Formats: sequence, structure tokens, C-alpha cells
Amino acid sequence: MTKIPYKIYLSEDEMPRNWYNLKAVMKELPTPFIHPGTLQPCTADDLRPVFCCDLVDQELNTTDKYIEIPEGIRDFYKMFRPSPLVRAYCLEKMLDTPAEIYYKFEGNNTSGSHKLNSAAAQVYYAKQQGLTSLTTETGAGQWGTALSMACAYYDMALTVYMVKISSQQKPYRKAVMETYGAQVVPSPSSTTEAGKKILADNAETGGSLGCAISEALEVAAKSDNCRYVLGSVLDHVLLHQSVIGQETKTACEKYNINPDIIIGCAGGGSNLGGLIAPFMGDNIDGKNNIKFIAVEPASCPSMTRGKYALDFGDTGQTTPLIRMYTLGSGFMPAPNHAGGLRYHGMSPIVSKLYHDGYMEARSVEQTKVFDAATTFARCEGILPAPESAHALRVAMDEALKCKETGEKKTILFGLTGTGYFDLGAYMSYNEGSITDYIPTDEDLEKGFASLPDVDVDL
Repeated sequence: MTKIPYKIYLSEDEMPRNWYNLKAVMKELPTPFIHPGTLQPCTADDLRPVFCCDLVDQELNTTDKYIEIPEGIRDFYKMFRPSPLVRAYCLEKMLDTPAEIYYKFEGNNTSGSHKLNSAAAQVYYAKQQGLTSLTTETGAGQWGTALSMACAYYDMALTVYMVKISSQQKPYRKAVMETYGAQVVPSPSSTTEAGKKILADNAETGGSLGCAISEALEVAAKSDNCRYVLGSVLDHVLLHQSVIGQETKTACEKYNINPDIIIGCAGGGSNLGGLIAPFMGDNIDGKNNIKFIAVEPASCPSMTRGKYALDFGDTGQTTPLIRMYTLGSGFMPAPNHAGGLRYHGMSPIVSKLYHDGYMEARSVEQTKVFDAATTFARCEGILPAPESAHALRVAMDEALKCKETGEKKTILFGLTGTGYFDLGAYMSYNEGSITDYIPTDEDLEKGFASLPDVDVDL
């Protein structure tokens, strides 16, 4: 039997030439976006004033299983893809588990995360359309950094609304974005009407992704030749991230690796959806019986304690209505150190798959996440992003279960990025000052109270 190397690298010729559209193989599709005024499904014409035309077409595409990746995007990808699939031999030894553990590592680029996969695509299409500027939001800063890099490459102006508490915790993220030419605004800010309203209600708020989305949308709508782009949640973003899963599947097939469990962290759902896409497609077709696990922070438990309902995607309630697992657009999460997992909702694709029983969801506390991250750093040599460490935590838990039962399961998780911009969080953990916050039912009810009192039967 061929020994599996520590790192499995594909050649450039083995990179995906198409994205994998999971909606084309789902038994039941997610509810389409609903126009809050008419309560009818949004049309392409409804979405084009906000999003690039090609992205609207991808968002609404439910029939094409494969969508071609343009050469101009594949050329960009070659700077940092393919990314390695790593056998975690050292972690297996440290845990003394019979399980085999693998991780798909997306941190080998300056943005430090998987976000560059969709950033490149979205800016490329904006450039092709003749746009001159973009707006976006960012939580942990990974998406803002990735988009800044892509905008610099394709020569596009960019304004980033960064969740205020994250901008305070991660000033160097802001510095990198500005180095690539982006304008970075802590959110909520006094530069938009949405920001002013949020500050009037709570002047001391640390902000949320919902707040930042509202501000970015407002500026895009008021600016000439500008569109809004975002790094997670929507279907076209999961589509772009499917390069992760396709590379992973190809690497597994080269060495006859058959995952029993696939695990991803879940904030908006982009990396999880991208990692599982081709594996989930096979699962839906009855070709495997993989267990899929989505992992979220206990402080923002959209799937494990949220409601499957129509909700706005932003705090200012300006977006179409999205049926998803949500805590309510008015939910204000605690300022934990996994800023990229603070979104109140979840991808409609991921939400539908979870609702229909195709995957599990778990929530984990912050201290347990950093316990796992520190262990991993010491034995595998990579400092993981706090977001990624949520998936790592559950992967380790599953491996320890194998130690108890003696089962030799194959566990695969997504290591979506590095934690070198999260050293403030690691310092807090090392000092013992990091705390766990789990919202009470009363806290959650405040967010649920913001859910719109509507429903549709489609």
C-alpha cells in the first residue's frame, strides 16, 4: 500500500476548470430570495442594481452542475492554488487515536484564508462589466483582505466596512487592506444613514456583520458605477468556493482516501459549502454515506439554536428576505474572537441541507476552541485562525471518540486560514482572560423579535 504523504499537492493541470453547483443536484431547492415589498421571488432585474450581472446569473442558476471558471480567474488562482490536503500525522500521534485525520489547508496566501477564491471571481466579473468601484463588509478581516488583494490585481477601487470590534482587535488586518489600496471604515460608522441609526440606538456597540452589510449596501446604492460584493452566505459565493471541495476530492481519489466524516466551521457557510460540495452531491446521489458536521460558536448559534425562517440579511433590513437558519437580523453577538463567525444567519444552501437532515450542526465554546488551536499549533506547526479552530475542535473530539471505541474512521476538516492576525486573541487565551459567552434564551428572543412577520408558500 502506498504511504500517504504529509502533504498531497495537485499539479496546476489538475486544478478545477469548472465550479460545482450544488443546487443542480439537490432534491429540493432552497426558497428563492423574496422581495420584501411584493413577497414574490426576486428576479434578476431586482438583483442587478446591487450585484454584478454575471454573479446574479450564477446566483439564480439551479440547473447547470458545472459552471466554467474563466481563464482570467484561473490565472489568478494559480498564484495560490492548488492548496494542499494534509495528513495530520502529528496530531494523530498526539491524540493516540486510530483515526486518520486530514485537513484541507487554505491559508497559503497573504489573505490567510479561503476567501480569495471568491474575491478573485467577484472582482473579475465587476471588471468585465466595466464597474469602477466596489463596497463590502468584513468581520474577522479575512474577506476584506482577500478582496483588497483581488481589487489591487484587477485595478478596482474598494471600500470595506469592518465590524468595529474586529477593527479594534485586528489593526494589522486594516493595515494590510490599506496596503492593497482599500479604504477601511469601522462599522457602524457615522458615514451612512444605516450606521447613524444603529449608533443612535446603541452608541457603544461593537458592531456586527449585519451592521456592516447595511452600510456597504447603502454606499453601493448611492454610488455611480459601483456594486456590492460579499464573502459568504449567498449561493454564488459557495459556488466559487467549490474549488476547495473539488481539489480535496481529487486528492483523496489519488490515494484512495474515503472520508467517513467531513467537518467545517460555519459562520455564513461559504467554506463549509465549498468543502462539502462534490462530496454532498455524491451523498445526495447515494454514492457515499459521509457524515457532515457544521461547527459554529456557542456565542452565535444560528443553526443549533436559531429558527428556520425568512429574514433580512442585514441589520438595517434592506436586503431581500432569505429563508435560512437565523437568530434574527437584530441579534447582536458577543464580541468573541471568531469575528468571521458572528453572522446572525446562514447560507440558504447550508440551511436547507441541514433542515433536510443531510448534515449535523454543533456549537462550541471559545475556550475549547483555543484549547484545540493551541494543541494543533504545537504539534502540526500551523497557527490556525479561531474560525478554523471550531472545525478542528470537533475533528479532535471525533478522533478521541475513535480512541475510545477503537474505530479507525477517516476524518477530514477544513483549515480555512491562519491565525497570525489573531494574536490578540491568543494573548488573551494564554493570559487566561478569555471568556465564554453563551446567550440566554432571553437574549435570543430579542433577536427573534426582529424577524419579519411574513411567510410565503412556494
